[in-house]
Amino acid sequence: MSHDYRVVQWTPFKKTFDLWLGSGIIVFLAAHVASAVFAFPPDQHASEVQLALRASGSCAFALLSLILAIGPAARLSPRFLPLLYNRRHMGVVCFLIALLHGGLVVFWYHGFSGMNPLVSVLVSNSEFHSARGFPFETLGVGALLILFVMAATSHDFWNANLGPGLWKAIHMSVYGAYVLIVGHVMLGAAQGDEGFAWALAVGISAALVMGLHLGAGVLEARRGALMRRIVAEGWLRVGAALDIPDTRARVVSPPKGERIAVFRDGDRIHAISNVCRHQGGPLGEGRIVDGSITCPWHGFQYRPEDGCSPPPYSERVATYRTRIQNGIVFVHPEALPLGTGPGPTLIGGASPAPSDCSGEVRDV
Repeated sequence: MSHDYRVVQWTPFKKTFDLWLGSGIIVFLAAHVASAVFAFPPDQHASEVQLALRASGSCAFALLSLILAIGPAARLSPRFLPLLYNRRHMGVVCFLIALLHGGLVVFWYHGFSGMNPLVSVLVSNSEFHSARGFPFETLGVGALLILFVMAATSHDFWNANLGPGLWKAIHMSVYGAYVLIVGHVMLGAAQGDEGFAWALAVGISAALVMGLHLGAGVLEARRGALMRRIVAEGWLRVGAALDIPDTRARVVSPPKGERIAVFRDGDRIHAISNVCRHQGGPLGEGRIVDGSITCPWHGFQYRPEDGCSPPPYSERVATYRTRIQNGIVFVHPEALPLGTGPGPTLIGGASPAPSDCSGEVRDV
């Protein structure tokens, strides 16, 4: 195992993220306990275990709601992508807090009888026919087991050995855990004296999660329609812009004509003919050297922005229009006149004006 996998190095960002995550959890727990203490009547005393039990349960639910909100939020706005990349940390912490909550439940409510506490949790209440007295503890146990499986398989070792399909299917069960936890709270804490507050908090959280997923679904549907329209207009799909290696190309084959080499030069995307004018070498197998696409056969070079060889050479290859939509690169198979170019398409920004072999900017 040590030969194929190595310990993940915590980058400064990950360390900062974990610091903020830990601090936020501490603040949440402290605020929850403090508010509960002040909410108790003056003639009653709040049990420390009960306060910790409620605070940990609330924190686990809030954290799981946040985890489920990150995915659709990242699809709606790239500003949430840093949270998406570190969501796995939050999932493991969520399980640990839920485990603390479950352990306190077993200790406080089932730890003083002659029966095994874990068995007592499952068999002490069998009123499955009653909404008021439903054994909500079983729903919490089910959710905790799902979170355990997800936390235990969160490492890349399991992703590689289970395969992406099975690994994703396992981790999609988080939605089942969320449904179980909503039922656990609504049939448990929401049935008590503070039931309205619990029901309101759970309802708002669940509505927010559902609203974000619906919004992201509508946006993805619109993006899909736009992609289909782009393809219908004759554009060829190349792939994700950042999947093209820097200074390298991805080659696509149009229905007619020469193959097209789509290069990435930093944040700029260019497309030129894949055929070198010297002896037909595959330009797409070359790379950008000193600002010019260099043929791997004999070193002939072409400027990616207009397909012209740098002076004093005069060879020219065709260039093609490119566009980026939602991070996906498309290229139009119709070649532009030799010696002209559309200019690069910038990843995440507007493209500069096109130019020709003279270096002068052309009117669009």
